[in-house]
Amino acid sequence: MNSALFLGGLTPTLSALQLTKQTTNLKVICMVRPRGAGFCYSEAEFKEILTTAELLLANGADGLSFGFLTEAGEIDIDRTRQLVEITHGYDAEAVFHRAFDCSIDPVKNTTTLIKLHLDRILTSGLQPTAWAGRNVLAELQKNFGKQIEILAGSGINPANVRSLISTTGIKQVHASCTVKQIDQTAYRQQVDFSYLKQEVPGSYEAVSPQLVRQLLAELK
Repeated sequence: MNSALFLGGLTPTLSALQLTKQTTNLKVICMVRPRGAGFCYSEAEFKEILTTAELLLANGADGLSFGFLTEAGEIDIDRTRQLVEITHGYDAEAVFHRAFDCSIDPVKNTTTLIKLHLDRILTSGLQPTAWAGRNVLAELQKNFGKQIEILAGSGINPANVRSLISTTGIKQVHASCTVKQIDQTAYRQQVDFSYLKQEVPGSYEAVSPQLVRQLLAELK
């Protein structure tokens, strides 16, 4: 679960988590990410991350998705270890998100994350989409799939999910299943709060129940 998909996903609200837990039986993995852009955070941002992690877990999150890199593009071992310990302290799952795709050495970093006891890595195989990164995903699954779960994400849809699974051997996929909707109150006169500037004014991203059903049907 996250928010602000156009920024690559940010921390969801507590109310979104609570309502989802109250109304469904779904396992909810919450992203912990305070801002867009990269994954090398200031001390103030990291303190916020620690506080957010505790709040999400205390309110029923079944796991956390996070990622920390050094300025050199390496896994930030100390910060990652702290989040893993907090998450596992609640018997929840620790997921390293697509910060992995901005790191330098996928083999070395996968080994590092295994040693840090991460449960799962969300990755597109270091490419813009999982299909483009299918060769790396296949190698990660082949070499590390028995030690850590490889979760493929980015650009996955009902049309390509079966081919991706058969090509890579992965066991899990991550998909946003979004469509563009329009809120015409985003603009008036010379004022425009639209954030998808290349789209129709007032466009925003929302999850499509139809696409979710289609994706699930392909996976059955």
